[in-house]
Amino acid sequence: MEERKIATRDSYGAALVQLGTEHPDVVVFDADLSAATKTSMFKKAFPDRHFDCGIAEADMMGAAAGAAAMGMVPFASSFAMFAAGRAFEQVRNSIGYPQLNVKIGATHGGLSVGEDGASHQCCEDFALMRSIPGMVVMCPSDDVEARAAVQAAYEHSGPVYMRFGRLPVPVFHMEESFTFQIGKGEVLLDGSDIAIISTGLMTYEALKAGKWLRQLGIQARVINLCTIKPLDEELILKAARECGKIITCEEHSIIGGLGEAVCSLLSEHLPTPVRRIGVNDEFGHSGPGAALLQEFGLYACHIEEVVKEFLNVSDR
Repeated sequence: MEERKIATRDSYGAALVQLGTEHPDVVVFDADLSAATKTSMFKKAFPDRHFDCGIAEADMMGAAAGAAAMGMVPFASSFAMFAAGRAFEQVRNSIGYPQLNVKIGATHGGLSVGEDGASHQCCEDFALMRSIPGMVVMCPSDDVEARAAVQAAYEHSGPVYMRFGRLPVPVFHMEESFTFQIGKGEVLLDGSDIAIISTGLMTYEALKAGKWLRQLGIQARVINLCTIKPLDEELILKAARECGKIITCEEHSIIGGLGEAVCSLLSEHLPTPVRRIGVNDEFGHSGPGAALLQEFGLYACHIEEVVKEFLNVSDR
C-alpha cells in the first residue's frame, strides 16, 4: 500500500472547518497568511467568522484576546516564527496573564520549513511557549493526531499553542482506534532496552528506528508525546524505571524543548541517562526541508546510530 502523506497544516485547516460547522462560537484570525496556514479553508466556509489582521501578528493576538473575553473561541494563526516569536509579549501579557481562551495555531515550525531559511525556521517556539504559565503546548505527529489535537484544544478552557508543519508527513495513526487527551502520551512500540521519546514529525522517524532496532535484537520503547506541556510525567517516569536510558527526539532546539522538559522531570524524580536529538545550539539555513532534516540528524538512521552508541552495541 502506498504511504499516505499529509502536512499537518492541512489537517489544521480541515479541523477548523469541522469545528466551525459544529460550534458557532469558533472564530479564526490570520495575519495575511491564510493560504499558507490553511485557514483559507475556514474563510471559504465561514467568511463572516474569519478575520485577516494583515502583517501584524501582535495586533492579531490582541484582537483574539478581545474575542475570547467576549465569549468566543478564537484560533489565531500565523507562522511559528511570528506567532511565538514576534508576538511573544502580546501572547504573554494579553493571553497568558489573564488566562484567556485563545488557541494559537502556529504553522511552518522547525527546519522543515526549508527554503524560507533561518529567519523563518522557528526552532525556539516550544521553549518560548512553555515559559508562559498555564500555556498548553502541543506538536502533533500526523494528520489524525493533528485533527484530534485541534478538537481537544477547543474543548480545553485556557490558552493553547499548537505547532503544525509545512512538510507532508506519513499518516500512521488509525483514526478509528485513535484516542487523544491533552497531557497524555502513547506507547507506539513496547520494549525495555531503551526508551525513545519523540514529538511532531520526529515520531514517525523514531518509530522507523525502533522497528529497525528490533532486527538487531534491541527492544526500544517508542513513545509519542504530542503534548509537551503538560508532560505525561507518569509515562516518562515509568519508561525511565523500566528502560534505564532515554533518548528524546524533536524538530526543535535541544535548549528549552521536549528534551529539556524530560531532563528536568528526571533530574528531580529519577535521575536517568538521557541523549537529546534535536537542533543543537545553531541556526538552520535555506534548503529543501527533507534535506535539512537529514543534515541536522533528524531522521531514523541517526536515531538508530545514537541508540547503538548509547547502548554500546554494534550491528549483529
